[in-house]
Amino acid sequence: MKKLFQFTGDSPASPWRSTNDGVMGGLSQGGATIIEEGMLFSGELSLENNGGFSWIHSGGEYDLEGYKGIRFSVLGDGRTYQLRLHSDAMFRRYEPVSFSRSFDTVEGEWIEVFVPFDELGQSWRGRKLSGYTFNPAAIQRIGFMLADKKAGPFEMKVRWLAAEFVSERVRPGEE
Repeated sequence: MKKLFQFTGDSPASPWRSTNDGVMGGLSQGGATIIEEGMLFSGELSLENNGGFSWIHSGGEYDLEGYKGIRFSVLGDGRTYQLRLHSDAMFRRYEPVSFSRSFDTVEGEWIEVFVPFDELGQSWRGRKLSGYTFNPAAIQRIGFMLADKKAGPFEMKVRWLAAEFVSERVRPGEE
């Protein structure tokens, strides 16, 4: 596996940026902070004013060619979250297509989740798409979103994220 983010230890990764439904007039509040157990994604989801999402994300350039997906460790609240990725696929030539997959958390229990690249769905601002190609060699954003249409507080902790290679063999220079 290739570690992408480690949110625990002596030198944890920085907390990710947040985008909430306020960009569309919604009232949800959410964000990320680093705590001893990892990165805490928490807030309050509101369905008022057609709202209903909170998203944390990290931009960058991630070449994951030859990897089969993303594995991560989370402590959840029993809600359903999404792993969201942007590559070089563009909707209407100027907006990135979101490639995502939902996953369930178990309240009060650390679990590992694996999201294979070949099981990612496609969307743009909540609108389902098809016909776009996810490019693991050109990932530009990695994030988690809560958009389960349930108002109320939420909290998910993330210890780490890693890319899992296609074969069981460890690639040189990786753990």
